[in-house]
Amino acid sequence: MQNKPLMTADIESLIATALEEDLQSGDITTRNIISPGRLCEAELVAKEALILSGMEIFKALFLKLDSKTKFISEPFQDGDSVTKGSTVIKFQCDNVKALEGERSGLNILQWLSGIATLTRKFVDQAHPVAVLDTRKTTPGLRVFEKYAVSCGGGTNHRFGLYDAVMIKDNHIESAGSIFRAVEKVREALGNQNKIEVETKNLDEVKEALENHADIIMLDNMTIDMIRESVKLINGQAKVEISGGVTLEALDEISGTGADFVSVGALTHSAPSVDISMNIVAPHAGK
Repeated sequence: MQNKPLMTADIESLIATALEEDLQSGDITTRNIISPGRLCEAELVAKEALILSGMEIFKALFLKLDSKTKFISEPFQDGDSVTKGSTVIKFQCDNVKALEGERSGLNILQWLSGIATLTRKFVDQAHPVAVLDTRKTTPGLRVFEKYAVSCGGGTNHRFGLYDAVMIKDNHIESAGSIFRAVEKVREALGNQNKIEVETKNLDEVKEALENHADIIMLDNMTIDMIRESVKLINGQAKVEISGGVTLEALDEISGTGADFVSVGALTHSAPSVDISMNIVAPHAGK
């Protein structure tokens, strides 16, 4: 389980999609109000406390619109805590381009910072248990949402079906048993991959242990069942708790001795944060 940095190609693709969606032939309102070639200064202001994520994408978007964009003040970087009322960044660029990029830039920054902010709440509440994300992400945008989780202090679980072995309930049902599912994976892959097995009761936990699973997921278990399972596992495998993990539940979960909690809500239910962009010096430097 390792966090991955954003790649330049991913950022460029997102920016191209966002601008094409919003701009196409250009902003007919702005271009009929503001003369081309005029400069302005703009600032982003946090309207609530947040964890920042997506700043490099925001900057790249405005450089795409206006290669002469200057970033005057950059007091924060991704992963930083930003207090309500703080100026996140101040920049100078073409006035038309500032307004044409406003919504796309804010959409990205508010979305990713929302994920990072919610993740930080889970991370703080779950300590010392590590917080993992899941594959419950927006199609085509997983790399960004998992990046935002990392900005919030969370850890990326597998990125896709291709990079980690996780035997879930439907695999077990299809194979006939945990034993058969694990056996078939080991026949194919040997011991080069760690094997995680999803369990929903103590009998399955015992079977996963007997088959030397590296990670045992306790899915939708009560707190008493979690404690009993952790005691039974007794350090022979890593323990991941999944299913219905809420902030309120973490008080008890954090004391069970589990290693990880996986939380789909980090990426599928995080609300966007509130950030505004203000033109503070129109026509500056014209």
